[in-house]
Amino acid sequence: MSLSRKRKKELRRLQDQAGKLWESQQVLVGEAASVAREAGRQLGHYNREHIAPTVQANYDKYAAPYVEKGVKTAQQVFNEKLVPAAGTVVGSAMSVWDAANDTRSKLAAGRGLSLPDFDALGKKAQKNSKKASKKISAKVNAAAQAATPKKGMSAGGVIALILGVAAAVGVIYAAWQTLRADDELWVADDPLRAPDA
Repeated sequence: MSLSRKRKKELRRLQDQAGKLWESQQVLVGEAASVAREAGRQLGHYNREHIAPTVQANYDKYAAPYVEKGVKTAQQVFNEKLVPAAGTVVGSAMSVWDAANDTRSKLAAGRGLSLPDFDALGKKAQKNSKKASKKISAKVNAAAQAATPKKGMSAGGVIALILGVAAAVGVIYAAWQTLRADDELWVADDPLRAPDA
């Protein structure tokens, strides 16, 4: 089937228009990608310059005093209540152990059983509990010093990072929605060739 000159001319003009449209779409996609890159870069700058300092300042102003107060209270309860109680228990156990050793040595020496000296046992228990409390406190303080976290990324930095990632995802999603492949919008999938008429 042969086409008239008029139809061939119209088809060539249509093919030229499709080629120009295809080229302009390629330029548009390239420009959209550069805009998305620049938006991500600007978002990172905004995050570092505005969001992170604001979040850090609010954390320092509102949350940090309560966190520090809670930590100090916990340390105080631990050092003033738990450590002495543990020292007393350990000291009493050591005194009972000493009394058992004394009784065993008396039996071995053939002196027989006698009532223990309760005053001496009380003094020994008090002495042993003080020693045990000091040792436990020293070990706990050493462990607390070793477990103190190093200065790293703070809560504000983590929140700012999450917000930055969320914003970048939003920009990428908006660009994808704008540039996604709809049958009505795109002419062809081959970027190197213009469509044939």
